[in-house]
Amino acid sequence: MVDESWNRIAPDVKLGRNTRLYAFVNLYGCEIGDECRIGTFVEIQKGVRIGNRVKISSHSFICEGVVVEDEVFIGHGVMFTNDRYPRATTENGVPQTEADWECIPTVVRRGASIGSNAAILCGVTIGEGAMVGAGSVVTRDVPPRAVVAGNPARILRYREPHASEL
Repeated sequence: MVDESWNRIAPDVKLGRNTRLYAFVNLYGCEIGDECRIGTFVEIQKGVRIGNRVKISSHSFICEGVVVEDEVFIGHGVMFTNDRYPRATTENGVPQTEADWECIPTVVRRGASIGSNAAILCGVTIGEGAMVGAGSVVTRDVPPRAVVAGNPARILRYREPHASEL
């Protein structure tokens, strides 16, 4: 369900069936699966792939190079990055273009949850069923089912399997 008057959705966006978009989303060049919920003030950039039944809460930013698998939860204000050495200009002082930097991919595996205001640095994989605490800064891979928190995020414990996974 899309209300075009409140959203900026480029014609190259692929939206799955029964996906709900709330007001003021900005989507371009991305692919979003079935039965997703995309909150207010979310931006999803080109080349991003979002799986099925994903919830992305308001004010989140998902940049080029990110893959989000099925049944992932992304809390409010989660920020992804895709450049290890971000700069506004080249060494000559000329504004950078896409040719001047390398997009580093990030993957969020099935069933993972990312708490509000987490920052996910590029080049990491958040494992299946993992949980990232609110406000965490993820600088390295998170193992499957791990619960991590802090800056930098560190493993606190591992989650028990849910009854549906046994």
